[in-house]
Amino acid sequence: MGSGVVPACRCCTTVCSTSSVKKSSSGVSRLSVVRSIYLPWYTRAPLSLHSVGAPGTSSRDSAASLLGTGLSRPPRFNKVAANAVPDLAEARPDIGGGEEESLAEDSDVDSISEWELDFCSRPILDARGKKLWELVVCDSRRQLQFTRFFPNNVINSVTLRDALMYIMDTLGVPKPEKIRFFRSQMQTIITKACKELDIQPVPSQRCVALIKWLEERFETVYSQHPGYQEGASPLLLQQQSLPLDLPDALRGEEWAFVQLPFEAVLEEMEGVVRGDVFGSVLDLGTLNIDLSGDIMIPGVAVASSRATPLAAWTNALELACLEVDTQRSCLVLSTGVADRWRYAFYRKSRQTDAEGEAWEAAKKKCGGLHFLAVQSSLDSELCTGFWLLLDTPISPV
Repeated sequence: MGSGVVPACRCCTTVCSTSSVKKSSSGVSRLSVVRSIYLPWYTRAPLSLHSVGAPGTSSRDSAASLLGTGLSRPPRFNKVAANAVPDLAEARPDIGGGEEESLAEDSDVDSISEWELDFCSRPILDARGKKLWELVVCDSRRQLQFTRFFPNNVINSVTLRDALMYIMDTLGVPKPEKIRFFRSQMQTIITKACKELDIQPVPSQRCVALIKWLEERFETVYSQHPGYQEGASPLLLQQQSLPLDLPDALRGEEWAFVQLPFEAVLEEMEGVVRGDVFGSVLDLGTLNIDLSGDIMIPGVAVASSRATPLAAWTNALELACLEVDTQRSCLVLSTGVADRWRYAFYRKSRQTDAEGEAWEAAKKKCGGLHFLAVQSSLDSELCTGFWLLLDTPISPV
């Protein structure tokens, strides 16, 4: 780790033992190893790769459980008071229906502290034969839903800033702490508009609720519009970049493929929401993810003697998903809008490739749901970080 002494790599050694999922005196599940293979972590530190097994097997490995450092919740900003809210309709031609401004009746407006935003052209032509642009804003639970079409000649940070102020003033929601967006090509406009309103812009692939809503709107709005261009390719989508070397501050000392029952994942999520551990979660209800409590969710557990600072550094990233790259014999971690990192390496063999492929198959069985856990050791009863991840969906527009 860091500038410390680089430990020597271990040779491949198989350690076999049997155990069931154990419980501590407090009822917290702890990691139980069925079989492990020790392999080098990029020639810097050892890693442990635990076999997940193919879907349907009886493997019951679990990640370490919750309760960590007791983090405080971040403060919320006050609502922006706009002296003059612009009439957005004056700046655009007649573009038809499909717009929405809504706030759920039972919503807790004070809890809507983070928004997801897309500002991009759509496969629709207006009366001038030019592509329409659309602003789509929601929160992770879609309590807040706002859409507005714009002609292509008013696309700038001022238009976006005024629209954000309009949302806050008209729907009565407080100014958000963060606004996430997934198109890097719009970063300049979005960042400028957010900075003028003292809102933190966050490039992130974790705009899952937003992308799911875009999928719905593609079927119910865009494809039904009289100006719809059938077969038009999505614009401003991020091309997948080559993975880079992981910064030393984000390296652990060991890692393992693990599994955790879905009901235990829900318990871990509660710890993150309470602020007991570092991490982030997803709103599974909004995403229509409904799994039985005993289904095993695949994940990766990372152990480090510096678990707390490692979890803190990791939490500073916008984690999207983990995937196995059998060509490069490594795990690839996707963060931000387009950043990809070689998270950990393993020594390539038929067995290790098969384990990686089985882990990916387990993810597919769960609809792409998986997790990353950070703990002080792979035998620890506690974890300092837990991130619920989902294979990044692709926007249809």
